[in-house]
Amino acid sequence: MRSSEFWLVYVLLLLAQLILGNYFTLSPYLMLSVLPVMVLCIPIRVGSVGAMIIAFVSGLIVDLLSEGVLGLNALALVPVAWLRNPVISLVFGGELFARKEDFSATKSGIGKVALALFIAQAIFTLIYVWADGASVRPFWFNATRFGLSLAAGFILSLLAVPALAPDTRR
Repeated sequence: MRSSEFWLVYVLLLLAQLILGNYFTLSPYLMLSVLPVMVLCIPIRVGSVGAMIIAFVSGLIVDLLSEGVLGLNALALVPVAWLRNPVISLVFGGELFARKEDFSATKSGIGKVALALFIAQAIFTLIYVWADGASVRPFWFNATRFGLSLAAGFILSLLAVPALAPDTRR
């Protein structure tokens, strides 16, 4: 995928996240987010600092235009960008970095991609739920919200991967 195509898909998914945040608030126990998969799929050549800046700006845009708590998505998304390279290295191995190659479900296998998405979504959701109400909401509420949001976000992320990380071996 060319860089311009990736960034177009990234912006479209950011708009989709804004729509999810504004119009699909189904329950206080459920938060829908595709932001972690978007950050995980940023091309490797961007680097950690660039990914953290992109994650911060993306999170801040969603915070400003959608969910209302300024800085909450940005706070939860920056650690995903910071841990993106270690997660990719852990799950896919170091050869992606050596070849400066991005991952895809076809090349790497859906199992590895699902594991990387689960880790990224778990990091994001844990920080988001903790920052949103760990001191004012009971543990059971936060645990339920974490579990349901993680499951829903993981499923949405799996649906977004083919658009963000397609197979480029054509």
